[in-house]
Amino acid sequence: MQLRLLQYRPRTGPHEHRVVQPHRPLRHTSLFAPAPIGLLLGDHDGLNRLAGLFSFAAYSRHTVVHVPLRDTVPPDEGQGERVDLVLAHHSYGLRPSRWPRLRRALGQGTPLTVRTDEARTARDASAWRERALPGCRDELRHTLHARTFFLFGSRDVFAEAAMSFACAAGWGPRQKGVTQGRLAMVSNLPGLVQQPGGGHPHEVLICFKPYPPLTHFTPPGRSARRRRPTAASP
Repeated sequence: MQLRLLQYRPRTGPHEHRVVQPHRPLRHTSLFAPAPIGLLLGDHDGLNRLAGLFSFAAYSRHTVVHVPLRDTVPPDEGQGERVDLVLAHHSYGLRPSRWPRLRRALGQGTPLTVRTDEARTARDASAWRERALPGCRDELRHTLHARTFFLFGSRDVFAEAAMSFACAAGWGPRQKGVTQGRLAMVSNLPGLVQQPGGGHPHEVLICFKPYPPLTHFTPPGRSARRRRPTAASP
């Protein structure tokens, strides 16, 4: 997949950082913070680009991936606080408490085009699944700060998350009810670290939802010329 990004090189004190964002906003994609269940709603474009962004993050240990989602088009479903998303490797050492300062320092971005390797992503995701047994420590650490949901992980667990988004982008439009505007829960974020002490596990459900007006939406396998007429059509 080819991704168009904006690249930033902000400095905080003596340190220079590399931060990337999508070149175009994911207009019809929203993330509701898990408390303990979160919801990520997206159309095909948003879910597909998130698959690419997680794949890019998997192989970019010295880069912070920032996906602004809290100010996108508000969905008509979902509850709780809408938040942005930040991805970073464990080894980067990003502290959520320092993110607001870093975000304010982003300045002017420069265009960047990258290409992800789906075959490599699938191999590394498969490797993660093979060892994802109870007690496996290769997980996605997560925290919420400054209206931002942070995910810290390794190459393989980010690759597995990329596959979850790719699955949602591919299968979501085929689910029952989506042509009537209903959401379809297709996947979830894998490997989220759970809090000690039990209770309901933390989850982020990945859902496909076409954006209105639904006349633009054609399910896979159906010709665009055979769309149902709208009420305003003759």
